[in-house]
Amino acid sequence: MYAVIKTGGKQYRVSEGDLLRVEKLPGDVGESIALDEVLMLGGETVAIGKPRVEGAKVTATIVAQDRAKKIIVFKKRRRKNYRRKNGHRQPYTELRITGVTA
Repeated sequence: MYAVIKTGGKQYRVSEGDLLRVEKLPGDVGESIALDEVLMLGGETVAIGKPRVEGAKVTATIVAQDRAKKIIVFKKRRRKNYRRKNGHRQPYTELRITGVTA
């Protein structure tokens, strides 16, 4: 059985045992969380929500709270003596999906 969930403004297709990186969620490592915004359930029969599937829930365990690799943001305007260099590390939460229930 799989589910399509929405978290952090993005949609993910998950099933039990998957490892998933999502936008930062509150919680500590080892804590269990429930993701209630289930847009679709699949498997033997398919249930599509309008916009959510009622009563469906995905449970997950937080594996890590970390920050992604650094990206460099460099802006330049030619011939104007304008240069700006900036770095950014996006925080993320790594989840292990423990269950998909309808």
